[in-house]
Amino acid sequence: MDKTQDSKPWSVRDLIPENHPRRESLLIREKLVEAMEKSILVPQGLIAHGRGECFDYLIGEKTQSFAEKAIEVAAAMLLLAKSPVISVNGNMAALVPEDLVKLAEEANAKLEVNLFYREVKRERAIAEVLYKANAKEVLGVGEDASATIPELFSERRRVSPRGIYIADVVLLGLEDGDRTEALVKMGKKVIAIDLNPLSRTSRTATVTIIDNITRAIPKLVLKVRELKSKSRQDLIQIVSNYDNRKIIAEALRYISERLNQLSLSL
Repeated sequence: MDKTQDSKPWSVRDLIPENHPRRESLLIREKLVEAMEKSILVPQGLIAHGRGECFDYLIGEKTQSFAEKAIEVAAAMLLLAKSPVISVNGNMAALVPEDLVKLAEEANAKLEVNLFYREVKRERAIAEVLYKANAKEVLGVGEDASATIPELFSERRRVSPRGIYIADVVLLGLEDGDRTEALVKMGKKVIAIDLNPLSRTSRTATVTIIDNITRAIPKLVLKVRELKSKSRQDLIQIVSNYDNRKIIAEALRYISERLNQLSLSL
């Protein structure tokens, strides 16, 4: 029966066959479109997702070893932090709100809304999504974003004086490089989730998880839980042995070798 003539309620998801090879990717796109309709996301967020999806193809749409290594270090870094903060934008809120709340709980971190295209209506919409996912507190909404990141001139400069401004470790995703650079200059350790290993964010961050956020955040929750049983000295050892440049280089080699293999198979 034609879905458009069916009297029962339906959604675009009903139009995607269960056996469609791109079903998961298409469902993610639908989540983002719905988020845009609810003022959680701006159109530019769809463009950012499309750019990331391209790089996800290049790494095989799986969490590769270089990402697993970075996830372990990121988990250890969050557990060692005195004031960890998870910076949330529209894409993150649309795709992994429950996992963000779980991560905040497991790592004893704060959740803070921080946006390039900032407006109070959108901040509140994102905060509402997080509260529905059982967040206890969401910073960075309205007048709470009263502190300023030095040498940053976009709306992302406005942060909570109880959150990002005093944080020693900040986790962010789908980011622009300006704020990453500014946060590092402030002496903060930055964990970035970015599918593009060539971006300024990836190259500037302390730890770069080159993976899809829909896979990385749930894996990070599990890794934080796992490492909680480790001693502080063990966690320090995990972090001290890490070299982010090597992880980025490993990701680039993987992409290069994979493309070469694919070209030979044609």
